[in-house]
Amino acid sequence: MVLIITGGSWEGPLSLRKPMTFGLSFGLTLITIVWVASFLRLRDRSRSVLLGVFTSACTLECVLVSLQAWRRVPSHFNLETPFDALVARGLAAGGAALVVVILVLTIVAFRSNPKTPISLRIAIRTGFVALFSAQVVGASMIAKGMVLVFAGHPQTAYATGGTLKPTHAVAMHGILLLPALAWLLSFINWSERRRVTAVSVAAAAYVVLISIVAVGNVAGLSPLQMSPSMKVLWVGGLISLLVTGGVILVGLIRAPTANGIQHS
Repeated sequence: MVLIITGGSWEGPLSLRKPMTFGLSFGLTLITIVWVASFLRLRDRSRSVLLGVFTSACTLECVLVSLQAWRRVPSHFNLETPFDALVARGLAAGGAALVVVILVLTIVAFRSNPKTPISLRIAIRTGFVALFSAQVVGASMIAKGMVLVFAGHPQTAYATGGTLKPTHAVAMHGILLLPALAWLLSFINWSERRRVTAVSVAAAAYVVLISIVAVGNVAGLSPLQMSPSMKVLWVGGLISLLVTGGVILVGLIRAPTANGIQHS
């Protein structure tokens, strides 16, 4: 509707797609991180500081990207004017803050917390490792684009700087999917051993999906150009995730229990 009213484009560095996808992705990620952090072994003050920095950085990124879209200029790789350069530095600072907070939370996630079931620990750890990987991929895209800009090739930066977006997108939302599956399992009358098996299958399938997308990205292959073995692995990983989700849904309907996972 916004595109129809404004006559804006869905593609290119000046599209309205970017602020829309940034807002949605950052919103979902922020909600998820706040929720997942409640299961980590953190002092209340440390948790508040980390989440405060993360919230501020998410807000800064979305505001600056939306501002540049409203001005109809690129938000990334844009050093045309002093103001644009200031925005680029602001985006870089926000991105750096996000990486630091996610790294800290990833490390904390590997600290044993006896109050958190093993199944949820596996989900959270896998999700955070995937999210941190997504941030590393995002930083590499920015670095590649800025090298091209400083070399005097801004158009090439706009055209090729985001080539790893599929990998970045797939890896980014594991922290939402896997802990949600583990949390839903806590409402099913299953043993913890069975829950661990289900979460492990989902986590392994997700890692396979990320790996296949990443290999295809680096090799410059579209899904149709992938080798038969890569396609089989990709489809197998997707089916495993879907089947696990279906099993959990059936379990919730047939054998629910009143207990759920309690926050630390």
